[in-house]
Amino acid sequence: MAKDKELGLAQHLEELRSRLIKSIAAIVVCFIGVYNFVDHIMVVLVKPVGELVFIAPTEAFITRMMIALLVGVFASSPFLIFQVWRFVSVGLKEKESKYITIFGPFSFIFFIFGALFAYFLVIPLGIKFLLSFATDSITPMISLNKYVSFVGTLTLAFGLIFQLPIAILFLTKIGFVTPRFLSTRRRNAIVLIFVGAAVLTPPDVVTQCLMAIPLLILYEIGIIFSKFAYNEHAR
Repeated sequence: MAKDKELGLAQHLEELRSRLIKSIAAIVVCFIGVYNFVDHIMVVLVKPVGELVFIAPTEAFITRMMIALLVGVFASSPFLIFQVWRFVSVGLKEKESKYITIFGPFSFIFFIFGALFAYFLVIPLGIKFLLSFATDSITPMISLNKYVSFVGTLTLAFGLIFQLPIAILFLTKIGFVTPRFLSTRRRNAIVLIFVGAAVLTPPDVVTQCLMAIPLLILYEIGIIFSKFAYNEHAR
């Protein structure tokens, strides 16, 4: 490890190039494998809304490619995370590297939970609320591309926000934050959470609350994790 950290700029750039090539190759392989199952994936994706349309000749094809790419990235994410970790670990201290090795798998599990939470709860409720504005003279016709973008954005966003407790625990372990700091900044965190929810979700109050409320809970869970980590460090 110490020897790796003495690498010069040229060696670091070569290492970055190598990691990028391996990551792109993994995505391409997963993309090719996933493309054969796009029709089955589409059935699952469309389930919350029932029926979709495409309004441009190329929309269905491009959306199929996009789905295959997104699922391919997701399927290859463990390998991608490993490549990122191997590159970043060169600049980390031994203690920080050990924490990332431990927290990495838990981070991926939390991401899965967040994505599933979005798909099975947030997206159906959000779609139901948004479609409730249909009337006899206003018929909803959701395009394939818009819907897939909507589902993909929310799934990714919830996967990321579910990293909050793990991120707080890691920052506590390396001494960057303390439970007291997190508790005294709770009001600021609440404001930032609602602002972030407004940015990451469609402009409707239901979807924003469906993101903000879990974030508030995750922040409190993060404080609890931080207390355990801080007390263990103190002992």
